[in-house]
Amino acid sequence: MTYHKAVLLTECIEGLNIKPNGIYVDVTFGGGGHSREILKHLVDGKLFAFDRDDDVLENIPNDKKFKLIQTNYKNIKRFLRLEGITKIDGILADLGVSSHQFDVAERGFSFRFEAELDMRMNTSASLSARKVVNEYSEEDLVNLFFKYGEIRISRKVAELIVLAREKKEIVTTTDLLEILDGVVPEKKKNQFLSQVFQSIRIEVNQEIESLKQMLIDGVGLLNVGGRFVVLSYHSLEDRLVKNIFKRGNLSGEIKKDFFGNILKEMREVNRKVIVASEKEQKENNRSRSSKLRIAEKVEC
Repeated sequence: MTYHKAVLLTECIEGLNIKPNGIYVDVTFGGGGHSREILKHLVDGKLFAFDRDDDVLENIPNDKKFKLIQTNYKNIKRFLRLEGITKIDGILADLGVSSHQFDVAERGFSFRFEAELDMRMNTSASLSARKVVNEYSEEDLVNLFFKYGEIRISRKVAELIVLAREKKEIVTTTDLLEILDGVVPEKKKNQFLSQVFQSIRIEVNQEIESLKQMLIDGVGLLNVGGRFVVLSYHSLEDRLVKNIFKRGNLSGEIKKDFFGNILKEMREVNRKVIVASEKEQKENNRSRSSKLRIAEKVEC
């Protein structure tokens, strides 16, 4: 099964600063590219990987140092505890949707293909894109398009969807495209549609809430000196990562102790965000919007 080539692979592995006997977690296993590289650096260490997509079962490496846990990464703390793990030496998170999920037409992630509106990373989950566009109130649709897609005309988009579904159910990606046809100039069409589909996908998979929980619990799980390596692909994700690494909390509010020191558990390894080289961007389209941040757990 074809998955995307791992983004910023060398930079991610170097960022983890892997100890041969350490315990590491890849919270976004996907095609397994990052995990396989981590395993090369482990001797008697252990790598736990998380992914809720059944398709990844075809990519599991045959390595006794590896274990896949099939659940949302927001459950990292609870499921590692079930494995007897309460402290770890590093976490890698490659956020967003894999190229595989976009390229499998029937998953309904992409507006490039006609398919039923689905977008579920966990195919057994009850909430789908079809349910969102047909059952959410107009106000809820306005909020999700504005919040998750940063769409300025979110009110107009929501109104068009509500009007259309009164006539017939919105079932496929093509149905949605027809509703939104002509809303923006042709030159802005692809960007606009990407924002619409991104908004719905984030809602279906509760991506932002899951990320918040994973970041908080991940920081708590790290040993002092442990590394947190995160690849993000849009500003909503990157802002949360930046805040918790730089400010010590998700809101980005600066909190200081009695002596004026910022209260935070992480130290940024790279003050400036790392992006893919021109060469990698040409070879791997997915890397073009990637932003890599690395931080290390410090004594509080």
